[in-house]
Amino acid sequence: MKLRCALLDDFQSAATAAADWSPVAEEVEVVSFPEHFATEDELAAALADFDVVVTLRERVPFPASLLARLPRLRLLIASGMRNSVIDFAAAEQYGVTVCGTASSSTPPVELTWALLLGLARGLVTESHSLRHNGPWQSTVGTDLHGSRLGLLGLGKIGSRVATIGLAFGMEVSAWSQNLTGERCAEAGVTLATSKEDLLATSDFVSVHLALSDRTRGLLGAPELALMRPTAHLVNTSRAAIVDQDALLAALRTGTIAGAAVDVFDTEPLPPNHPMRSAPRLLATPHLGYVSQANYGTYYGQAVENIRAFLDGGAVRRIGGV
Repeated sequence: MKLRCALLDDFQSAATAAADWSPVAEEVEVVSFPEHFATEDELAAALADFDVVVTLRERVPFPASLLARLPRLRLLIASGMRNSVIDFAAAEQYGVTVCGTASSSTPPVELTWALLLGLARGLVTESHSLRHNGPWQSTVGTDLHGSRLGLLGLGKIGSRVATIGLAFGMEVSAWSQNLTGERCAEAGVTLATSKEDLLATSDFVSVHLALSDRTRGLLGAPELALMRPTAHLVNTSRAAIVDQDALLAALRTGTIAGAAVDVFDTEPLPPNHPMRSAPRLLATPHLGYVSQANYGTYYGQAVENIRAFLDGGAVRRIGGV
């Protein structure tokens, strides 16, 4: 009898076409789920008869309570090599091997700039107006050349965002709790003296930090109030780094000129979530990692992980399982 493999959150129904599944086709039945299961009960019911689950990023939590309800599950594959929503100890307890895949930093860098440029030039407003016979020009774009880009985080993604900012002729500064002047010099950017200084002096602030106890709620109402009323905030990292209620309030009151976000406290966003109707907001549905090349890597390596499991081994284990 074939093993059954579930592909979660395959919103575009692209997973089976993104990679060659033939190496496991004779032994594995692959089932795509384009819908999102929002509750543990829904997940437990949908996945009860599956031996393998492929999940995207950190969208679907796998706590001990869910793993206990999936007695057939033997292999859990997550895209990326880090995952904060899988209970690895429980996976080991229930005999579930957890594996990951590579993930490119290029797509989120590119999306960051798509969002920043969209904010700077009012692209959504102007496009919507043109298509619906509205005013011919209603905004005045913000120049990037000569403006200051402040980066919260200068890691793999932040440093590449910095390179593009420099190419636009922007002044680029960066800050994080452990960032050094030497690291900034390597990237060609200035080390901000403090988080507060970076917020107060930047025309655009872009978040590129990992979510941790230290970064959760890093930007709240007091921090957003430090930003210039003409400044814009971009977050393609993790929603919880920016206090969502504080951000909504800042957008409604005009504390900042605008924001662009690709990440949310609840995903997918419920139909009436306030982020869907907030003013001065350019929002996209967590597209940072969604590209043809990244999907090819995710699902291609998922096939390799499954093949290794079928052969009695495991590759790209994560979580110590």
